[in-house]
Amino acid sequence: MEAARVAAEDAHQQHMEALRQLEESRTATPVFGPKPRPTVRDWSLEDFLEHHPVKFDGKASLDAADQWLKDIERIFNAKMCPAKNRLAFAVYMLTGEAKHWWIYMKSIMEERDEPATWEAFRGKFLSEYFPDSVRYAKEVEFLQLTQGGKSVIEYAEKFKHFSRFYTLPLDKEWRCNKFENGLHGDIRLMMAPLSIKDFVALVEKARVMEKRKRVVEGRHPQQP
Repeated sequence: MEAARVAAEDAHQQHMEALRQLEESRTATPVFGPKPRPTVRDWSLEDFLEHHPVKFDGKASLDAADQWLKDIERIFNAKMCPAKNRLAFAVYMLTGEAKHWWIYMKSIMEERDEPATWEAFRGKFLSEYFPDSVRYAKEVEFLQLTQGGKSVIEYAEKFKHFSRFYTLPLDKEWRCNKFENGLHGDIRLMMAPLSIKDFVALVEKARVMEKRKRVVEGRHPQQP
């Protein structure tokens, strides 16, 4: 009996010693490579807030409301935020008037047995803070936009601002042609032979042409 007990104790000690050595080997082994990124299932509110989304109080301009939603969606899409978390994260960023608006809207949806989903929230938000009538007006303004009395840089800023309201996909070549056709006639004539299809390069070249035009006009003022 004593021999069996001693043998059992020795086996137990050997087992514990093997486990200890395995644990030491695991902790001592260096881990190379980047830290594993959170998977879709790991997304939490803290993960979302790391990207510094801004609050929305409902008092901003129509353009700011549209931009807020676009910024939130950009974070969601870039970081593959699961759909089930998007509504909760977006609602967390609502404050003041916007927060009370969603509480009221959600109660109406519950009375109508409408599910409160991210897509439903997105549609209600746009209807409240950026309705289709405003979006259509912005799109028309973009299609009619020309340089007019603005400098090339001012025209480019307006062009970029209104282009985000255009509902159709913006083809790279079409975008450049649209901008070029809106330039002043003399600048447009100088730009046409260059056939520039990169928007940034097009704006910079037009700015240079405008500067040269002013220098020439300063040297040779037009007669009344």
